[in-house]
Amino acid sequence: MPRRHLRMTGAADCSLGAALRALRTELDLPGAFPPEVLAEAAEAARAPDLSAHEDATDLPFLTVDPPGSTDLDQAMHLERRRDGRGYRVHYAIADVAAFLRPGGALDAEAHRRVTTLYFPDDRIPLHPPVLSEGAASLLPGETRPAALWRIDLDGDGRAVRADVTRALVRSRAKLDYTGVQRQLDTGAAEEPLALLRDIGRLREEQEVARGGISLNVPEQEIVQQGGSYGLAYRATLPAEGWNAQISLLTGMAAARLMADTGTGILRTLPIAPDGAVARLRRSAHALRVDWPHHVPYAEVVRSLDPTRSDHAAFLQECTTLLRGAGYTAFDDGELPDPAVHAAVADLYTHCTAPLRRLVDRYASELCLAATAGKEPPGWVREALPALPKEMAEGTRRAGTVERACVDLVEAALLEGRVGELFDAYVVDVQDHDPAAGTVHLRDPAVVGRIEGGTAPLPLGERLRVRLTRAGPASGTVLFAPA
Repeated sequence: MPRRHLRMTGAADCSLGAALRALRTELDLPGAFPPEVLAEAAEAARAPDLSAHEDATDLPFLTVDPPGSTDLDQAMHLERRRDGRGYRVHYAIADVAAFLRPGGALDAEAHRRVTTLYFPDDRIPLHPPVLSEGAASLLPGETRPAALWRIDLDGDGRAVRADVTRALVRSRAKLDYTGVQRQLDTGAAEEPLALLRDIGRLREEQEVARGGISLNVPEQEIVQQGGSYGLAYRATLPAEGWNAQISLLTGMAAARLMADTGTGILRTLPIAPDGAVARLRRSAHALRVDWPHHVPYAEVVRSLDPTRSDHAAFLQECTTLLRGAGYTAFDDGELPDPAVHAAVADLYTHCTAPLRRLVDRYASELCLAATAGKEPPGWVREALPALPKEMAEGTRRAGTVERACVDLVEAALLEGRVGELFDAYVVDVQDHDPAAGTVHLRDPAVVGRIEGGTAPLPLGERLRVRLTRAGPASGTVLFAPA
């Protein structure tokens, strides 16, 4: 998923929409699925392999996703444990392996694409829509194959037991974050939905206790306003964070299963180097975010109000500490070094979004085998050594798309305003050229390069800047000191 979430509203047919469509061609991204892939997907949609699936359709699952989503990877059912000692999380993950033949055309295409690519107005899917938005998606009222996690928590929200099996599930309701938040805030939510807040808060407390941190990076909405565009931050809702905690919980449980069996693939992130943290401190100073020297980074992030533009901008800057995240496979009984994801502050893997990310299908298979006390399938073990490199290349491509989209949107936003002056903060200065760096505009929410001055930029200070380049044709914005 992108670190900087951009969503377009009502601009699909305008010049920006056309520029975004052209960008797909310029970046040489995957286009239409080949005929043999579509044919195999259509056949798999008609006849998935359900031979190993138990019947769990009696559980009233629900999904919580952004409005309009149709590629639904996860469904949940939350309940209190019958012994009264905590909670049980039932988390169903789309069983993509029930539809894919290892080594087939569909499998090969997934390895070529690696991830779903996101644009403000569209996406390029990992799998053909007949699967990702149809037969494999956990849509309401449909019986679907899933990898069904059962995770028991104690009264404080700590995981005490976890397993995963193949099952047939049926979602009863497709909910969105705004509606869920409204039900929880007004007291209209009944169990099991009401337990999302209870369990989510307990898991947030556990995150604090282990030293982890969740970056609830605000989404940026692009709205066409007459002949121009508007760009503003939309703070995430608490329900989105609670929902994310269920996914994090499952990724941690999966990593533990892999560690116990000695075979797996982890999502790892080394501790940020001092230089990266020092840079972030300078950004905090520039954006007037209070960060006393004795206060840890995680505590500062938890104190931020994402509805404030300066705090939202700082949360965007905080994603720089996620650089260095990667995937590490192991198959010799020994955990890699490093094995921990620094932001999660524990072992962690990606396993909850197989419709949108290649590695998750393999993680599910490893965990299913571990729960059953069996060796992983041969096709999984054979693919394991190459997966980290495949995922790294796919993640880099997704990052390129994200950066290009952000640049294009900001350039379109400021089109026609070349020569105007703006108030900005200097959030970065280049070591080899202290007269060049990065500024964050106070309004609108734009981050851009600055160059052309003769004096060193005042890092961490406000600066009046002049826009020297903008527009979809250039695809970038550029500023100079006023």
